[in-house]
Amino acid sequence: MKPRHSAFHRPRDTVARWIALTTMLAMLTLLALNELFGLLAGTWARPPLMETGLMEKAAAITRIIDSVAPGQRPDIARAASDQAFTAQWLPRREDARVPVIDDPQFSEGATFLRKQLGRPEARIEAFEPGDWPADQPDRRYAVLIQLADDSWVEFSVASRSWGLKEWMRNLIIIGLILLSTFIVALIATRHLATPLERFAEGARRFGVDFRAPPIPVVGPHEIRQAILAFNAMQAQLQHFVQDRTQMLAAISHDLRAPLTRMRLRGEFIDDAEQQSRLFRDVDEMQAMVNSALEFFRDEARLEHATAFDLAELLHTVVDDFKDAGTEVSFEGAPRFVYMGRPIGIKRALVNLIDNASKYGSEPGVQLKAFMDRVEIRVHDRGPGIAPQFHEQVFAPFFRIEGSRNKHTGGVGLGLSAARATVLEHGGTLTLRNRRGGGLEVKVSLPLN
Repeated sequence: MKPRHSAFHRPRDTVARWIALTTMLAMLTLLALNELFGLLAGTWARPPLMETGLMEKAAAITRIIDSVAPGQRPDIARAASDQAFTAQWLPRREDARVPVIDDPQFSEGATFLRKQLGRPEARIEAFEPGDWPADQPDRRYAVLIQLADDSWVEFSVASRSWGLKEWMRNLIIIGLILLSTFIVALIATRHLATPLERFAEGARRFGVDFRAPPIPVVGPHEIRQAILAFNAMQAQLQHFVQDRTQMLAAISHDLRAPLTRMRLRGEFIDDAEQQSRLFRDVDEMQAMVNSALEFFRDEARLEHATAFDLAELLHTVVDDFKDAGTEVSFEGAPRFVYMGRPIGIKRALVNLIDNASKYGSEPGVQLKAFMDRVEIRVHDRGPGIAPQFHEQVFAPFFRIEGSRNKHTGGVGLGLSAARATVLEHGGTLTLRNRRGGGLEVKVSLPLN
């Protein structure tokens, strides 16, 4: 039998584990950088009294002095001294000529010295040049070590420039903490951010291209689950829209047969006026069916997004209207590259400019580019649209009686199709009446 996975199995690659791993790696990186700093900087990374070899030398001399008779100790101390290092045996602590400070404990080297001496209880005191009075010329480093018989050994080192001060070393350690945290966090966040960026890019692409492919399922467990849910939702929406479009297209196609029969039967009507009214209704219904079929079977909806010159496309549309005898003005940049579906956008603009030329006069187009969007404004001089109808005109087959001429052609799908194309690109399409008469249609498309 195959092993069954427990329902409570926890995935390894999760955001929580990545955060914990990032914290641990940051600490380990800090320790590694601190050790590397100590190795490369040498004595600069340590207090002067912790200079490499200095404490070992002091511990060795202390053990020798502690092992001989008191009468021999001064001679041994003098023999161990040199120009840079001075040793002196003191029968009493009071004989030491050192400054009086609150805490003479040698916190950084006492543990090391006690271990070297083999005496965990030994008293050790340390003094830096800054502990001495400012007017005293003999300011130096000094270490006092207590011997087994309560006598003392004093080691003195002249003040030197090597060895960073405590605040400088702490500042470097803080810098190493920030550096290690930044390095590890940068690597970890890239691991987490890359799938999120792909997720966001896939969501934006789906808003522009309805037939965009699924988002690759990568990243930690939580992000993969979100991508899987989004891909499932995307597939369901695509399936729903496709089924609805096919159903409506089939209904529109099937309506052609009864309309044809109505026209044939109308030929047998003797009343010429009633026959003319019937044919007019049949023609209007036929136009609506044809427009619906063209809307539902629009090949532009199967088009994939691509980069194209939006300004050049507008120039082409305007020139086509001019060739057909309609003068359309254009204002805007001569070139502007946009990422979208050019066929769909072209059809939407043709519908808007066609409406401006049919229902008004002096049609014109403006192209304006901004940092985050591009705007296309189609305007005319005419009756405009009453504000209460600015949203209703986008409903399929909706026509305004009186305010716009219903005998100029069209069945009320132009604005619906145009707005659907703009919404598929993640943009907006709004209407506004112009001062002095006329209508302005503003298309706002986001820049990816």
